[in-house]
Amino acid sequence: MGNITDASQVNANDFDRDHVRKVFRSMQTARILENKLASLYRAGKIVGGVYLGKGQEAVSASLASCLTRGKDIFAPLIRDQAGRTAFGEEILDCTRTYLGSVAGPMRGRDGNIHRGRPAEGMPAMISHLGAAISLVSGMLLAKRIKGELDGVVGATCIGDGCTSTGAFHEGLNTAAVEKLPLVLTIANNQYAYSTPNERQFVCQDLVDKAIGYGVPGYSVDGTDMLACIKVMKDAADRARAGGGAQLIVASMLRLTGHGEHDDGSYVDSNLRNSGLGRDSIEVGKSQLVEYGFATTEEIESWATEATEVVQEAVATAQKESAPDPYQDDWAAFSNPANIDFHN
Repeated sequence: MGNITDASQVNANDFDRDHVRKVFRSMQTARILENKLASLYRAGKIVGGVYLGKGQEAVSASLASCLTRGKDIFAPLIRDQAGRTAFGEEILDCTRTYLGSVAGPMRGRDGNIHRGRPAEGMPAMISHLGAAISLVSGMLLAKRIKGELDGVVGATCIGDGCTSTGAFHEGLNTAAVEKLPLVLTIANNQYAYSTPNERQFVCQDLVDKAIGYGVPGYSVDGTDMLACIKVMKDAADRARAGGGAQLIVASMLRLTGHGEHDDGSYVDSNLRNSGLGRDSIEVGKSQLVEYGFATTEEIESWATEATEVVQEAVATAQKESAPDPYQDDWAAFSNPANIDFHN
């Protein structure tokens, strides 16, 4: 444990071409979508915060691309738009939620990243750090009780700061003891908001924490798309085959502030200029062309297509109505029996 996997350690011939292309397209689409969200935020069109996954796309998309919507479980966190896209979330779900449309999955009653489709295996994001670990573990346990766990994987992605919380310990410990097929990825972007790693923990490498829970631990260069695909797929395959919980630490640097309200001025310039500061989108483009997964022309056409889809989704959401604050016609809890709680 602790060795960083990068593209020099993997064989491009071992990759499924369609899988690689799906991962990159999810990364590219997420970047285009989030750039648009940032513009809308600066224009005052979005209420609340906007948190971008710029720099983390390879990690997020590689993780979610190993999962099947409707069968597996994916609990996206704050910087997981690329993972949401890879898991099959509609772009309209995103734009409708950010812009407060009543037609969105949260009916305009909750903001930005707090959206989900639980019935399809994607619970709404929880801001409390680490809570998603226990949530996914609980969903996996429920499937076990119902006899539906065979061949299923649950996954979530947390930040380095989360590893210092009690919820991280309780969630991972439960998953380890119960031998649940959980793939837990730590996106180590070097800062918990503005607190650097050295003020968060004293272990040499976060992957060393896996030893204490008795689970396998793996490290990967989070800027390297092919390396991320390899490590995430291997971990998901092991979990699906009965190998229990898996821990992955992906190291990179977020290429933006904690949110659009934050300029990230506290980030060490040496880190910005290091390998951690590479843009996974640019690395992915180079790998696609170098290894023959796609041509430059194809990559450009994908970008054009994604831009048109994003623009259309934004235009649609902007024309739709906001919720009526005088109508108590929406509940924040599940009601599968369709019970009338108002009478």
